[in-house]
Amino acid sequence: MITYIIIGITVVLSFICFGNRELFMKLAFIPYRTVKNHEWYRLVTHGFIHADMTHLLVNMFTFWSFGVYMEQTFKYMGFGNGAYLALYFGGMIIASVYDLIKHRNDPYYISIGASGAVSAVLFSSIFFDPWGKILFFAILPIPGILFGVLYLIYCQYMARKAGDNINHNAHFYGAVYGFVFPMLLEPSLLNMFLSHFGL
Repeated sequence: MITYIIIGITVVLSFICFGNRELFMKLAFIPYRTVKNHEWYRLVTHGFIHADMTHLLVNMFTFWSFGVYMEQTFKYMGFGNGAYLALYFGGMIIASVYDLIKHRNDPYYISIGASGAVSAVLFSSIFFDPWGKILFFAILPIPGILFGVLYLIYCQYMARKAGDNINHNAHFYGAVYGFVFPMLLEPSLLNMFLSHFGL
């Protein structure tokens, strides 16, 4: 249920901001304004707006694909809605910290989209089901754990290469947070994860 609510709000706000530049600039993650004007809300609001329909659809479809599973998993394990919200919004915030520090003096740097939060949800699902299949390039089904390793390597490579207007650092740090998050809730879950590999 929470997954669908977040998707609904994100779709509505993204559509509104497609045609409202003033609101877009008010909600976008701009580290310079975040620090200088203490507009810390931007660490969250940027995740509700997107650059275009493709950006929005890819993020929301991925979130739906893994968010429903993670929401049900957390409920089944007794963590509840609070933990799920902490996963999503915690991923969104943690994914932005690197850029907050790096670009705090750059008034022209802007970042938007739920990619950090979505990466967190995706990697939590990999933690709980490392052998579950994920479509590599949306075509080839491979084990989630292999996808995760390739994804992190790709994010780091592209972050160093730069130039494609995609915030690969947010993807990377959101993913790492999402993978670690279940162990923050319950450290003994590490044993469960290792058991998938016969350890």
